[in-house]
Amino acid sequence: MTTALITGATAGIGAAFARRLARSGYQLVLVARDTGRLERAAADLHGTYGIEVEVLTADLATDEGIGAVEARLADSARPVDLLVNNAGFGNKGAFGAVPLQDELDMVKVHIEAILRLTTAALPGMRERRRGAVVNVASVAAFLPRGTYGASKAWVVSFTQGVLRDLGGTGVRMMALCPGFTRTEFHERAGMGTGNIPSWSWLSAERVVDEAMRDLARGRSLSVPGKRYKVAVAIARMLPPGGLGGLSSKAARTYRTD
Repeated sequence: MTTALITGATAGIGAAFARRLARSGYQLVLVARDTGRLERAAADLHGTYGIEVEVLTADLATDEGIGAVEARLADSARPVDLLVNNAGFGNKGAFGAVPLQDELDMVKVHIEAILRLTTAALPGMRERRRGAVVNVASVAAFLPRGTYGASKAWVVSFTQGVLRDLGGTGVRMMALCPGFTRTEFHERAGMGTGNIPSWSWLSAERVVDEAMRDLARGRSLSVPGKRYKVAVAIARMLPPGGLGGLSSKAARTYRTD
């Protein structure tokens, strides 16, 4: 049976990936920080789809958490065929107003964890000559905004760079760059969303469905939603930082109503 490991698997895009893959018959390894939520999600997925679900409690802002997931990915007796690096979070406020430790935790989760988990997963995939890694970035990768945007830009560059090195191995890699998506992301960061127009939002299910189609087509970059495809195309044609002012202004004007 094909097995997928998903980080940040109990909510939002990660949970949508879990449902989508379970429906397709994947066995799952769910990774998150909250054991209770993991166990409830696993029971629901097993009961609904009849697939085997393993849970792994790990905080990817710590070396211990990353190490536990690395060990699971490197276990050749239980191969993982699809790795979805989805775990991530946002910090409220402009650069300098956010505590340094929070910024360092973001770098740990968005960059170091993805680097280490991808490194752990690829040897087995290359040996089997099949497998895929989906790294969840954001349209913020193309609209500079402090540490968050910079870390997501790294995810895109890293993914596309490693994919070139994997030519001919049968292993695929793709960066997924969603725009505003209805998840717990903004609530957890303490950001209001009252001034974000309704037409800007995507559902997590739509993001995942488009991502899986793009992965099957062999694309290295997936930007769900036509409006966001256009926004990214424009951003990539402008000088570096051309939309940075707009992005930063929007990020600082979230209302809580």
